[in-house]
Formats: sequence, C-alpha cells, structure tokens
Amino acid sequence: MAADAARVTTGLAIFVKTPGLSPVKTRLGAEIGRDEAVTFHRMAAAAVAGVARAAGPALAPAWAVAEAEALGHPAWSGLPTIGQGEGGLGERMGRVYAALLARHGSVLLVGADSPQMSPALLRQAARAVTAGSAPYTIGPSEDGGFWLFGGRAAVPDRIWTGVEYSRHDTAGRFVAALAAEGVATSLPRLFDADTARELAAVREALGSLPDLVPEQVELLRWLKGLTLP
Repeated sequence: MAADAARVTTGLAIFVKTPGLSPVKTRLGAEIGRDEAVTFHRMAAAAVAGVARAAGPALAPAWAVAEAEALGHPAWSGLPTIGQGEGGLGERMGRVYAALLARHGSVLLVGADSPQMSPALLRQAARAVTAGSAPYTIGPSEDGGFWLFGGRAAVPDRIWTGVEYSRHDTAGRFVAALAAEGVATSLPRLFDADTARELAAVREALGSLPDLVPEQVELLRWLKGLTLP
C-alpha cells in the first residue's frame, strides 16, 4: 500500500547544504556578511518547504541533503531526507532524480534559493510532469541556470554530467542536451538569490505575491529589515 501511495504523488526534492558542515551562499555572504547569508539560506529553505507543503497532497516533499552525516540534522527535521551523495552538482541531481523517479514515477528538483516560488507554480510543474504532453519541465532562472527541473522519464547520466553549471547558458545547454530524450516545457523565470542584487529582486518578488505561506511572511519581514549594499 505504501508503494502504491508513493506512486500517486510527485516526489519533490529541495536541495540544501547544512551550515557548519558545508560552505553556504558564499558569494552572497561576501556582500552581505556570512551570518546574514546563512540566515537567508535557513529561512529560504524553510519558505520553500512551506510552499511545498501548501501545494497539496499531490507533492511529496523531501530535503535532498548534501552531507551524509546531516541526514538526521535538526535543521532538516520537518521533512523526510534523502542524501545527495558524492560528486558534482549534475551527478548529485541525477542520483536524487533517479531515486525519486523509481519511487514516485515523477519528480521535481528545486533549490532553496528561490523562496518566491508559489504553491500554484509547484502545482503547475507537477501537472506538467504527470499529465503534460512533454516528459520534462524546467524553470529557468535569471542567471542562466534553472530553479526547477522535473520529469516523468529517465535522464541519462551523460546529460546530468555533460553540462557545465553556474553559467549564463546552463539551462539552454541542458534543454538542448535533453532534446534527444524528450521535450521540456518551460515554467516562469525566477531569480536565484546568489548576489545582493538578486536578493533584492527576491525581496521585491515576495512582496508582490498575493498569498504568502507563513514561512515566506517571516522571510519577507527579515529581508525588509536587511540593509543591502
């Protein structure tokens, strides 16, 4: 029965690093201060988790934790955890994607640095990968990467590892490499908060959302009190 229940939901992995065990938001920290960057990471992760829970029972959210020793860390107690494993970002995303695909039949991967995503956006992504005409969907970010990737079909390891990440054309290259496997529909473009300028854009985007989950309300309150360079 548990396996059958898992397959009627879309697995959602929220990729996180654990402060104190891994460097967190180092570029942002160089601009606004390390402590503030760590606080943002924690609050943004909580906001994304709150959004995922508010998206409804069609999603099964979990933390995808970077460090094996942190799978039981108190910071990630609110959701089930799955280990990212070793390797580069592509290798780690591929590992988590494959594990959740086997369990659920459809998967969404998101980061913790676009806390302005909404329950409606996640529901849209889940519909795309369960009932859409294309087997994949991607949410491009303003810096050229992507804030979400999802699918209901396997993605070969060579695609995950063959793309250079953190580039202005990462999303485009990833979709092009994926084309031989299937089409990817596109979701709205969002900011990843890796710099102070992007953090200001995230703050503005949060302020314009009509219905915030409580964790987003707390994050927005904190951001409004933050002095940005």
